[in-house]
Amino acid sequence: MSLENNTKLIIEKTAGVTDLNKKVKFDLTDEGIIHIDATVTPPSVSNNDLDADVTFVLSQENFEGLIDGSLNPQMAFMMGKFKIEGDMGLALKLADIFE
Repeated sequence: MSLENNTKLIIEKTAGVTDLNKKVKFDLTDEGIIHIDATVTPPSVSNNDLDADVTFVLSQENFEGLIDGSLNPQMAFMMGKFKIEGDMGLALKLADIFE
């Protein structure tokens, strides 16, 4: 899937989010950035490299696995398939959004 398609998917998944009030960034290594600003309603999603409360650094393939449920987030993190920079509590909270 392309960065554009993944961005559209995130827009759909975050449309109903009203209580997060944080900024999240997915750094898809060589593919680009997906930035979610959930301090506004509805959340704003862009491909701009902006500051975030938590950043996930991972490949586009692993990102897609997390989104579609084929990659277990806890196992993937333990196996080093992605890194988390910033608010670890927020990272754990995001699992509910992407289910």
